[in-house]
Amino acid sequence: MKKRWKVTPVDRGLQEVLGQKLSILPLTAQLLINRGLVDCDKAFSFLRPSLADLHDPFLLKDMDRAVERTVAAIGKREKIAVYGDYDVDGTTSTALMYLFFREIGVDLSCYIPERITEGYGLNAGAVKLLASEGVKLVITVDCGSSNHDEIALANTLGVDVIVSDHHELPEVPPPACAVLNPKQKGCAFPFKGLAGVGVAFNFLMALRSRLRETGMLASKEPNLKQYLDLVCIGTVADMVPLVDENRILVSHGLKELGKTKRPGLVALKESAGVKAGSIDADNIAFQIAPRINAAGRVERAMTALKLLISENPGEAAHLASILNRENTSRQKLEEEIFREALEMLGDSPDRGIVLYSDGWHPGVIGIVASRLVERFSKPTVMIAMDGTVGKGSARGVRSFDILDGLKSCSELLLRFGGHKAAAGLTINRENIERFKTGFFRYLNSSVTEDDLTPEILLDSVVSLEEVDGRLLDEIGSLAPFGASNREPLLCISGADIVTSEVVGNKHLRVMVRQNGCSRSGIGFGLARLHPMKGEGYSVVFSPYVDEWQGTKNLKLRIKDVKEGCVNFLT
Repeated sequence: MKKRWKVTPVDRGLQEVLGQKLSILPLTAQLLINRGLVDCDKAFSFLRPSLADLHDPFLLKDMDRAVERTVAAIGKREKIAVYGDYDVDGTTSTALMYLFFREIGVDLSCYIPERITEGYGLNAGAVKLLASEGVKLVITVDCGSSNHDEIALANTLGVDVIVSDHHELPEVPPPACAVLNPKQKGCAFPFKGLAGVGVAFNFLMALRSRLRETGMLASKEPNLKQYLDLVCIGTVADMVPLVDENRILVSHGLKELGKTKRPGLVALKESAGVKAGSIDADNIAFQIAPRINAAGRVERAMTALKLLISENPGEAAHLASILNRENTSRQKLEEEIFREALEMLGDSPDRGIVLYSDGWHPGVIGIVASRLVERFSKPTVMIAMDGTVGKGSARGVRSFDILDGLKSCSELLLRFGGHKAAAGLTINRENIERFKTGFFRYLNSSVTEDDLTPEILLDSVVSLEEVDGRLLDEIGSLAPFGASNREPLLCISGADIVTSEVVGNKHLRVMVRQNGCSRSGIGFGLARLHPMKGEGYSVVFSPYVDEWQGTKNLKLRIKDVKEGCVNFLT
């Protein structure tokens, strides 16, 4: 697919100021400028994230009420339950809450619904079950903002509910005794991009503070820093912006995860093939998180929760092997559905994609939808049918809000929700074709073909000899990379491709040379560009250090290659 390359304009003046003040290379200064960090103090804090810069958790609206109700429940020895979502964010949030309450000597029950039979969020059956078990306080994590009816039911059954969530709220908030959500109206918390596990962590910071004030903590209070291993997993996995408070939580959380002694996380890292010692956000996104997610997608999320809270290395190793097996099963299902989807689409999909089938697993179609967006750069809806009802996953593109697309056809949907990039829906079979027509009509009126052309946003055009060890070290200080803090993308123009070869059937390995400087590069999924050889190529890449058997080599992670010098759009 043809991609449009766009380079960020250079600001020499700011480069010089930041470079001198922070003792960094001009190129590193430009990377900060590209991320909106033009103030020296803010740039310094970004490069050196500190736990001291976390926001006051009591700035979250309703935090006082949530803490007071929980302290009262602890004092009265009421039965408390935490209710989480089945994805990685929800599972790590649930584990975080359980482990904290266990450490302070409070028995806490956990409930995570099954994706297939119960769906997302609170459900009436679960509420009735918890009430029948004597639960008096339910604390939701990563869900609850849209569960007005279910929370009203809980209230009639004598159960109070504290909502701890980060999803968009409806116009009328749920009738909970407290709603902790930075996105709700009137919330003074300065950062709105927390993951569910980030909201839960703020709740525990506030709760620990109040328990300390009231003398209800044991002689040794919980060290919340040690819980950041779970917080960083959930935050990275949920693809929330890795800036502001999330950057602090993940930066320090990665250090905790690298040295964690939790049997479940140790076993999970081993089964995922994560090397001992240092760990980065990519290890979470591509090795750890998919295994936790596999439990909620094709098995039961409670399996992943049991792993995360396990204190027994043997049990943890067994549970990790189950998740490993389920992840393999998930990968096979994903590949089968992806191939079927490609066959259904043919060579010329419309401006958008809407597909449905009786044979698809609802826990996997979201991943496939994301792959189709990556392949075709078109808003995509995948629907798994079960009798007369279908459950769908929708994914947007850069210039299109997928939630707005669903809202335009809301009268045809039984239920929907989500955000700009990803959403879910439930629909009757009889309405699917009408939905498809309406969805495409909305697309045709709101986006152009130019809007659907994928962009590669470049940080700078450089020479190959500029890419050295010092630059790599300074780029490393911008990590962890993720949403809103992407890995820097650089471009060289007028380079020679010395050799190219296909590796692993899908990937392209090349040797790039410019002005006597040569670097080896790997382009994942770019095997279609082989063979390549000759002069005058432009190459987009991220530099990285490859370590093999104790030897470190600077290499290029190639994103795109074009013949000739590129005329950049600025």
